Amino acid sequence: MPTAEGRRPTEDPDFRARTAAPENTRAPFSELLKRATRSAHEDAEQHGFTRALLAGRLPREGYAAMIAQHYFAYLALERVGRSLAGDPVAGAVVDPGLFRVPALERDLGAVYGGNWRERIAPTAATRAYTARIEQTSDDPAGYVAHHYTRYLGDLSGGQFIRKAAAGAYGLDEQGGTSFYDFSALGSLPRFKAGYRARLDALQLNGAERDHVVRETRLAYRLNVAVLADLGHTFAAETAA
Repeated sequence: MPTAEGRRPTEDPDFRARTAAPENTRAPFSELLKRATRSAHEDAEQHGFTRALLAGRLPREGYAAMIAQHYFAYLALERVGRSLAGDPVAGAVVDPGLFRVPALERDLGAVYGGNWRERIAPTAATRAYTARIEQTSDDPAGYVAHHYTRYLGDLSGGQFIRKAAAGAYGLDEQGGTSFYDFSALGSLPRFKAGYRARLDALQLNGAERDHVVRETRLAYRLNVAVLADLGHTFAAETAA
């Protein structure tokens, strides 16, 4: 029987995921989450806008606009994070050492100048993204999904973006790429291992784990929508 989108069930990746042979139930939650969202992660990582940035083909204005959209997303992410810091689920991952807003403000000053606040505004895609993040103030498990999607990405692939931006635009951690500077955390591999351990220790039942997976997939889609919007504006060939 075709699905609501007109595909047969066996052609539907979500159907295949639901009906596949059971995963090793002893696998850590962080590993199950990684496996379940691998395709969504790759979609974001391989987006044309991201590839253009990493290849040094994106105009400086496009990089600046990306920082601006990150700023609005992290205002929401960190505002909600502070409100959930005492929650037994969300509070397990909230870490002030990860907060990015001050670094983003430095970067915006470097790429836009002292009047940067007057020169930036959230796009429609970013407004949709931040609205979803704000909704998780009443959904701690959902917040974990957005926290994981953003910060683990910054700690991993974001380090390649940092190097690419430094080379293409002559920026550094003093202004322009400080968003990606996590040197205060010490060893990033060690920090990421500790973060995954915190995910693994979350007291979530099966339905709650499924919810985190679904919300993480949504977070990736919302991120890709932001990139697509920027691609259409700054380089049409990057929007695909």
